[in-house]
Amino acid sequence: MTTPVRPEKRLHAWREPVAPRPAATILLLRDTTEGPQVLMTRRSAKASFAPGAYVFPGGTVDACDASPQARERAARRADQDETILSYATAAVREAFEELGILLARGDADAVAVAALAQRLNRSHDADLFAQIAQHGLRLALDEVHWLSHWVTDRDLPKRFDARFFVARMPEHQRPVADEGEQFEPTWVTPAEGLARHEEGRFNIIFPTIRTLRRLTRFGSVDEVIEHARGQERISISCPRGGWLRGRIERFGEEELPFGELELVSPDGSIRHSLDWQSEHVVPLLRHVHRLTAPNPGRMTGPGTNTYLVGRPGDWLVIDPGPDDAAHIDRIAAFVGDGLKTIVCTHAHPDHAPGAAPLQQRTGARIVGRPSGPHFNPAWAFRPDETLEDGARLRVGDSTLRVLHTPGHAEHHVCLLLEEDGLLFSGDHILNGSTTVVDPPDGDMRAYVASLERLAAEPFEYILPAHGHVIARAKTEIARLIAHRMAREAKVVEALDRLGGGTLAELVKLAYDDVDPILHPVATRSLTAHLLKLRDEKRATLDERSSRWAPA
Repeated sequence: MTTPVRPEKRLHAWREPVAPRPAATILLLRDTTEGPQVLMTRRSAKASFAPGAYVFPGGTVDACDASPQARERAARRADQDETILSYATAAVREAFEELGILLARGDADAVAVAALAQRLNRSHDADLFAQIAQHGLRLALDEVHWLSHWVTDRDLPKRFDARFFVARMPEHQRPVADEGEQFEPTWVTPAEGLARHEEGRFNIIFPTIRTLRRLTRFGSVDEVIEHARGQERISISCPRGGWLRGRIERFGEEELPFGELELVSPDGSIRHSLDWQSEHVVPLLRHVHRLTAPNPGRMTGPGTNTYLVGRPGDWLVIDPGPDDAAHIDRIAAFVGDGLKTIVCTHAHPDHAPGAAPLQQRTGARIVGRPSGPHFNPAWAFRPDETLEDGARLRVGDSTLRVLHTPGHAEHHVCLLLEEDGLLFSGDHILNGSTTVVDPPDGDMRAYVASLERLAAEPFEYILPAHGHVIARAKTEIARLIAHRMAREAKVVEALDRLGGGTLAELVKLAYDDVDPILHPVATRSLTAHLLKLRDEKRATLDERSSRWAPA
């Protein structure tokens, strides 16, 4: 269960997106010495959607694609239901109408089918199914495999709900554009298409770019088809757009800014700027704002996010950041004389030092949990009031529930804004990187246990101390737990391969996918993993030699 954001807290009134039309696209593939190539074609410059762009052949699903005649003239697989057959039929039909490619078979051989494809009527008004019936052919839908599912961005005036399919290019056939809607049939390797696009010589739209990137992973047509056939689940991708460096950029669900765009503009309208901003406060909701401290770096990303929660006359600040005079001035200017509470999620130097000077300016109380005996004494933290697990802080018409989440730091807390399902995660969950767990104050067992606890709480969005807002919160938490367990497995594998070793020896194997320049930092989390394994009787440490070994 999750708690939705209150509608009255949204920044913008809802604009109903245009309803998408069902559509289908097919990627026709062939093997070459350079790897698989895909057939693309240029859309008319007068097209109402993606004019002049290079696309894969396809179009809208028509009523005829679900007709009894279409089913009668199609070979199918057991795993293709009626809905997917309609989309696959549309994809194959459009490939014929636009490029003259006929994915069909019967008693005739491939040479005869290729010759027939050049003679049949390709107009949209012609009955393809009746034509192939006259020649004893059936559409080869059993050779067509569902690759992906894209829905056009919510902000666009013309939208499609499109299934993308893959199939091998029929032998002896060659594409011939209809010269009305499509022009210039072109074979490209995925990497070549992407390179041309980067050079400005190949106009392609977001789903095409992402699809070509996906295809670069495969070395043959068989590999692509096997991948498509082996997918357990195909998720729906609907990009979102925002302003970045003065232009509109679009992002998929797996990309870092997507969650923030979903939170700020759920209807998909292009209103939000994604540029990191230290000069001005950025509104995320009517009662939640962010000001990013000017401390970007390898460990802080774009900087520490200070969150300002509440309304004029009644504000609460989460993580005031470093003791940076300009940053403190901006916070104080925004909250005026209405700041009541300063919360520090933990006492690391990029989070808490700004609390004291902000308190001096505003008189607000400082709350959090005091740092423990194993925390760096140079950063010792003693708040005016200790936040106990489960305590609630009121600000305006909102309630923040305290969740003690040890792991990154023993005294770390997250704050759950209960009325809107928002989690202020501090450093426990970051966007774009994994947090460092640094013993002895940091504890990997506690960190994973805290993640598991958060997975049961009712929130949909995570507002981290570093990076953009994260949507699909529970999916992200599950990913983080899986990532930590996968890293633990690599630590165990490194122990087994070496028969034991020092931290310097083990980090090279257990973190071989991490830039060596980060190995000193990675060594901290490696230590946390090893201590967890020791507590679980799965590893041992020789204190004299500082060598770890399998238990």
